[in-house]
Amino acid sequence: MVHRFTPRRSARLVSLICVVLVVLLLAACGSAAPASTGGSAAPTAAGAAPAASGEIIVGLITKTETNPFFVKMKEGAQAKADELKVKLLTGSGAKDGDNEGQVTALENMINAGAKGILITPSDTKAIVPSIKKARDKGVLVIALDTATEPQDAVDALFATNNFNAGLLIGQWAKAAMGDKKPVIATLDLAPGITVGAQRHNGFLQGYGLAKADPNSSDLVNSAEVVCSQDTHGDQTEGQTAMENCLSKNPDINLVYTINEPAAFGAYQAIKAAGKEKNITIVSVDGGCRGVQGVVDGQIAATSQQYPLKMASMGVQAVVDFAKNGTKASGYTDTGVTLITDKAQTGVDSKDSKFGTANCWGTK
Repeated sequence: MVHRFTPRRSARLVSLICVVLVVLLLAACGSAAPASTGGSAAPTAAGAAPAASGEIIVGLITKTETNPFFVKMKEGAQAKADELKVKLLTGSGAKDGDNEGQVTALENMINAGAKGILITPSDTKAIVPSIKKARDKGVLVIALDTATEPQDAVDALFATNNFNAGLLIGQWAKAAMGDKKPVIATLDLAPGITVGAQRHNGFLQGYGLAKADPNSSDLVNSAEVVCSQDTHGDQTEGQTAMENCLSKNPDINLVYTINEPAAFGAYQAIKAAGKEKNITIVSVDGGCRGVQGVVDGQIAATSQQYPLKMASMGVQAVVDFAKNGTKASGYTDTGVTLITDKAQTGVDSKDSKFGTANCWGTK
């Protein structure tokens, strides 16, 4: 039997074909969401678009987007990526300690085809299984600023020696305090985070109050430490922590802070209590605002580190790996300098003029 297509049947067939084509088109368009490029929070859970043929993608995952240290790190990475004509994807946790947000960002960057991922791990132990998955897929993973536990969970580490950063401000504080008995508050990061423990422990060892393992994630303390509070490196939390410490012991005369945002928060609480002339604050970062805090007398001394250098070196290492297979390995110390306008005998330091000229470092 011969089937004849009437005009009505032909029109129905054309309509059906159009519907099928529209459905297929919508499915193709909705299959992937674009990743963050140089300015948003962690890439979306749906994932990032795959790399174009021959395109080199570098991932950068920081602890937060708001901390000036990580803002500068991202700027340094973007500048180097632009120079080398490669694509940079960026992501972060919602706050310091947000491992889940970093895991999501890492997975999305792998799916996007990143050849290498730079990460400042928030939880130095919990992130390790996700890093292993990336490395098992041939992705180069480099830690910046903060070592993982164990350190060899990543291919390489580009960072300040955080224990030495703490050691320097501890030595300075010891010399500056002279014969005065220290009554200390420590405004720390969060439990179990290597970088926080290293700075804290280095400070106490530099002061001569404790001996510590420079690679441990456990805090040491001494009788002179009358109050310890976690701040997640945040200014508002730093202010609250300092208020709590002053309420606990109004005789505090020396404050160690994990970073300069926490130091500024501490200063606000101290000033509100009318004690700014009686309490010395020491810190770590040496950022531009932090150095201005030294100039203004809010921070007595700070250990300056160089996130722009870390980021730039990291991007270069990923590009070298992508182009010729050269794989970065081991630990590279990116340097630390004590910044203060009250130099102490026997403690190496530079003044705030040097600190201003070198704040955040150069590429």
